[in-house]
Amino acid sequence: QVQLVESGGGLVQPGGSLRLSCAASGGIIGYYRMGWFRQAPGKEREFVASISRAGSSRIYAGSVRGRFTISRDNAKNTVYLQTNSLKPEDTAVYYCTAAPGASTSWASWGQGTQVTVSS
Repeated sequence: QVQLVESGGGLVQPGGSLRLSCAASGGIIGYYRMGWFRQAPGKEREFVASISRAGSSRIYAGSVRGRFTISRDNAKNTVYLQTNSLKPEDTAVYYCTAAPGASTSWASWGQGTQVTVSS
């Protein structure tokens, strides 16, 4: 299984931006569909965005569409989540995940990076 490490989280004011990164090792992410999920305190983990292996198809949760952008650089084995116009309700631990080949199951998860949106 590919190993994933997220970075880029932090404390940001409402309306601000953060760029989250997910670095993969132990595998070639070009073979994986990649995604981001998040989990707020007391809530279940929820889907944020996903991107196909070649980057041609992207899916977003309704709550982040138009504000967040998922992208990937297969040459760098890295996936990104650009988060703009952040709101307090975006506060959560953000997790990177990978689904191999044509699988519909998210098989690998990172440890998460905390995003806190507060004034």
